[in-house]
Amino acid sequence: MILDDLVAATRTRLARAEATKPLAPLREAALATPVPTGGPRFLEALDAHFGLIAELKQASPSKGVIATAFPVAQIAADYEAGGVDAMSVLTEPTYFHGSLATLREVAGQTQVPLLRKDFILDDRMLLEARAAGASLVLLIVGILADGQLRELYTTALKLGLVPLVECHNEDEIRRALVLQPQLIGVNNRDLRDFSVDFENSIRLRAMVPPTIKVIAESGITEPGQLTVLRRGGLDGALIGETFMRATDRRATVQRYRAASEAAV
Repeated sequence: MILDDLVAATRTRLARAEATKPLAPLREAALATPVPTGGPRFLEALDAHFGLIAELKQASPSKGVIATAFPVAQIAADYEAGGVDAMSVLTEPTYFHGSLATLREVAGQTQVPLLRKDFILDDRMLLEARAAGASLVLLIVGILADGQLRELYTTALKLGLVPLVECHNEDEIRRALVLQPQLIGVNNRDLRDFSVDFENSIRLRAMVPPTIKVIAESGITEPGQLTVLRRGGLDGALIGETFMRATDRRATVQRYRAASEAAV
């Protein structure tokens, strides 16, 4: 399964970092940064309207290279001008061509809340996220045992990071709810085989108390889908490939925003 390959590649990356980069300086650098405020601001935005998270993603295992040109600063500026509530930055290098350098570059030019999107497996990656300017982090239930999930969730909160707890099925929703999280992401793409079921987020939303915000992820290719999601009880959406392939990203974001507001 591709998910196993992704996790294996992350473990290799972590082992390399542990062998070459002492943890103490990283912790010092992370704690020297201001306590992130972007996570709470993003949650407040979800109280005000349907949230949009736009993703900076150069490639993916399912589609290969999405953007041959990847002008990070311009993409981020277009997203911000379009009115996104947060940006998701891929930092996984092997399959998504991401990096912490990209996250740092985006953080250096915007006040929009940033989500580190990666296959986070230990505290080091949370420290990296804060040091690089993230205010939200992705925790994927499907790759973590319950003890790992709770430990990473707790550590993230202590670092001032808001976890987006990602689920794909009913069992993972039940496991996530034990944490009483503020924010759940429902991935419409099955990370085992990359098949997409757009209705997945609407079905699983029904299992989550309304006090918990839920973000739909993956499979969103038309503005009208946001109307469907909002009427289905979702609080926001994370959109990657569709925005990345747009010739006018600012105008595309604005069209999707308008569609989400039409659901009211």
